Amino acid sequence: MQPLRQEIDQLRQALGTRPVIDMARGILMAGFGCSAEAACEILVKVSQHSNTRLRDVADCLVEAARPGGEMPQELQQHPSVAVQTTQNEPTAPVQPGPEGIRHSQ
Repeated sequence: MQPLRQEIDQLRQALGTRPVIDMARGILMAGFGCSAEAACEILVKVSQHSNTRLRDVADCLVEAARPGGEMPQELQQHPSVAVQTTQNEPTAPVQPGPEGIRHSQ
């Protein structure tokens, strides 16, 4: 019974964070002219390289896009690097899962 409750909690958490991740993807798509898949890849790369949860990266990006908003100092360089590497390399497909976005195997 415990694994089922854990899964339900994870799904609820994923549903709660999905809107901010989608907004961050839209910001990246509009700002860099990239596809939805590339925007996902950029978010994942920033998360991995900055050792920051994906939903926290997305939240910071959304906040920075608001008037007067700014990315936290520790995240400022990561999005541009992720955009450059994503545009220069073919990307692996990404799929949303209960824990967020992850690479398909």
